[in-house]
Formats: sequence, C-alpha cells, structure tokens
Amino acid sequence: MAKYIIKRILLAILILFGVSLILYILVRCMPMNYIESKFLTLKQTNGLSDEDYANLLALYGLDDDSFLGILKGYWNWLSNFLQGDLGKSWKFIIPVTEVIGSKMGVSFAVAFVSLIIEMLIAIPLGIKCACNQYGKLDYIVTFLCMIGISFPSFFLGNMFIKWFAVDLGWFDVLGGLGEGGLDTIWHLVLPITVMVIIDMGALMRYTRTNTLEVLNADYIRTARAKGLSNGKVIYKHVFRNTLIPLITTLSFTLPTLFGGAMISEQIFNLPGIGQAAYQALSEGDINLIMGYNMFLALLTVLGTLLADIMYAVVDPRVKLGK
Repeated sequence: MAKYIIKRILLAILILFGVSLILYILVRCMPMNYIESKFLTLKQTNGLSDEDYANLLALYGLDDDSFLGILKGYWNWLSNFLQGDLGKSWKFIIPVTEVIGSKMGVSFAVAFVSLIIEMLIAIPLGIKCACNQYGKLDYIVTFLCMIGISFPSFFLGNMFIKWFAVDLGWFDVLGGLGEGGLDTIWHLVLPITVMVIIDMGALMRYTRTNTLEVLNADYIRTARAKGLSNGKVIYKHVFRNTLIPLITTLSFTLPTLFGGAMISEQIFNLPGIGQAAYQALSEGDINLIMGYNMFLALLTVLGTLLADIMYAVVDPRVKLGK
C-alpha cells in the first residue's frame, strides 16, 4: 500500500505540472487580458497614453504574447508556485490564497448540505427502484430524475428565482447570504434545492444500476434460498455491497465540495469561490484563475487517490500493492 501511494503521489506531481502548463497557455491565449478589460476603453478615449498602456502591460507581464513570452510568464508563475506563492489577485487586490480561503467556506457549506440531502434521497430511492424494477415507482422516479439531469443549472436557477422570488415573493430576488442566522439559511434554500435536483438523478441512477448487479449475484440467490426475509436480504446483503462502489464514487466529490458551483453561485449571488473564479475568468485575472484551477486539480488528484484507497478498504479482495 505504501509503495502504491508513493507511486501515485509522484505521478500526481507530474500530472499537476502538465495541467498547470496547459492551463497557463490557454489563459494567456484568451481574447482579452486584465489590462484590456480595465483600461482599453480609457486608452481609446485618449484618457491613457499608449506609453502608459504599454507600461501597464509590462508591469503585469502581459506585454509579450509570443510563445516564448508565454513560456517566460509560466516559468515566473511556476517559480513562485513552488515557493508556495500563488501571487496576488489583480481583481481583489489581495493574495490568491486569501481569496480562496475567505470564499471557500460558503461554497463548502452549500455543496456539503446539498450532497447530504442528495444521498439521503437518491440512495434509498435507487435501491427501492432496483428492488421494484420496471414497476410504477421505478418509471416515475427515473422519469423525474432524467428531467432533473437535463435541466441546465442556469435555466433551473432562473426559473426558481422567477417562481419563488419574483412571483411568490418568498425569497429575496437578489439572493446573497442575508443578515445571518436563520435569514442566511433561508437565502440558501433555493441554491441548495437547485443543486440537489440537478445532481440527485445521476446518483440515483448509479445506485439503481449497482443494486441491480448485486441483486443478480449468486450469494443473493443463496441468501433467498436459505429462507431469509426480503428485508434482511436487502438491508444486510444488498445494501452493504451496493455501498462499495458508492463510497469510492463519493471520493470524487472533493473538487465539488471545495471548488464551488460557478454558475449557481453567480445566479444566486452567493459570495463563494465559484463566483470569484467566474469574475476572475471574465476579467482575465490570471493569478486567481491559475490558483483556483490548480486548487481544483489538486483536489481531483487527491480524490482519485482516496477513491482507490477507499475501494481497497471497503473491499478486502482489492490489493493495491503495485
């Protein structure tokens, strides 16, 4: 196990290096950079001289868009990154680490509550539908889940705002976090509901598929042949074995938990890390874009490693020695 973990960590470092290089090149190839988004209009109206504009580009390291210039910029970023310095956000005028740290809590709270609700609804429903395959409940739940999966988050979020905030007046149209306490919880109801509806269907379908595989296993037929009641077969044998792939799948939720929901946070005006990343992307804040995406890449790598380890823990037949 130790050799496997060390090998995966070394591979993860190589992957993160490749991701950072590709990501930086893509960011630098964006049609507009931070200086253009902020000062281009001022330059066009003669409020900023060409020399001052060129000096601003040089100050932010955006004056050379050639491939060698981009590689030079990447090397400067990588050198600072290896020293633990993600730089300062150009938009928020504070270090990138502070932006991520200050805004990650809101995103984590919303994502964590949504995940718990999804699990409490989707897993029992998936098992129930599998045990009643092709029954009325199976058809109804599958139909509703497919509708939920098909809705884009921006569409469903705006529809909920229109129905429950504008038409009925139950929620604040502007969203946000409210004034604290119960008011904050009330403001989070709509975004959490939207995230649950959109994500619950996939988890339910995955649970249903795994349960059907377990129900067709030989040891389940043996348990039924021994005269065990249907309840004991399902909750003692089927449920426990269905959880094995689910536990490993949930390990991949790390980026979702800490990375925020970029579109949903923007729609509901939540001051989370997803909204900050969206604003950074729209304004060309390279330091924050790089810091945020490397943060997600690191969480993804850790989630993958955790999934492999958890699979070996919950299923003794799996060995991770190589």
